Amino acid sequence: MTQGSGRADMKRQTVNAAVVQTGSILFDTPRTLTKFESLAADAAARGAGLIVFPEAFIGGYPKGVHFGAPVGSRSAEGRDLYRRYFESAIDVPGPETEAMAAAAGKLGADIVVGVVERAARADGAGTLYCAALVFSAAGRFLGKRRKLMPTAAERLIWGFGDGSTLSAFDCAAGKVGAVICWENYMPMLRMTQYAQGVEFYCAPTVDDRETWAGTMRMIALEGRAFVLSAAQFMTRGDAPADFHPAQGDAPTTVLINGGSVIISPLGEFLAGPVFGEETILCAALDPGEIIRGKMDFDVVGHYARPDVFSLAVNAAALKPVRFNEKGD
Repeated sequence: MTQGSGRADMKRQTVNAAVVQTGSILFDTPRTLTKFESLAADAAARGAGLIVFPEAFIGGYPKGVHFGAPVGSRSAEGRDLYRRYFESAIDVPGPETEAMAAAAGKLGADIVVGVVERAARADGAGTLYCAALVFSAAGRFLGKRRKLMPTAAERLIWGFGDGSTLSAFDCAAGKVGAVICWENYMPMLRMTQYAQGVEFYCAPTVDDRETWAGTMRMIALEGRAFVLSAAQFMTRGDAPADFHPAQGDAPTTVLINGGSVIISPLGEFLAGPVFGEETILCAALDPGEIIRGKMDFDVVGHYARPDVFSLAVNAAALKPVRFNEKGD
């Protein structure tokens, strides 16, 4: 085998990684995109070659509002708010993805970022999806992961993803996966990532509970991968004056409180959790730690029992309407 290819290149360099704990400027996608470029540059200046942003950072997470939709009823004001939210979302691909790809290439860093994606016109053009986008250090848009299962009231404003976006991504850092917020509580989804050899398991989120760090630690131990979870930190002041969340209208009111972490394959906290502030957490990640961890536990290898358990994944893109040619 030639040197530098395949399994011969087992000794890999340390990956300097960063998780960016920050909040969207709600309903102002151009300013949020500028903030993305500035914070990515800050992380890269600290040496980061892999940078992870939170869930729904581009497009925003409107925590604390219900879109005028109590059970059995909808309001005109709620529909207006949804339209405003829809207009803040982005097309994938589109001008915003081009700008983010250019930023990744300029910085020479792989970037994972949570966005709110508008469905393509061919898919109805009325549905939004929570997605994670992955960009390469070479400045290419590698693809997206759509959240499979929006949680609770998120199901009003976001559609369901399908198995066609479960792929992991080959990046300069290594094999990168993205699992969004409470998708991380779906054991079978996690297995799809482990089975693809994910080394850097990215978990963009808005879950700011103290218990989230424990979940991330368990996943690091289960998957024997580095876990990088970026959470939003957002205050009421990051939203326009006519946005009235349940948490209150004072500008300093915290809507999403952070809790970002970086964890090793053996469950060690390398950075975080940090609450109550906007920050960038950095850590040097040695890929050799992944194999060290798998000596005694490989959930899709020597610790698996395929004779007892198996997982089948439908990786097809599911369309509600299919037009067949005559005779088909």
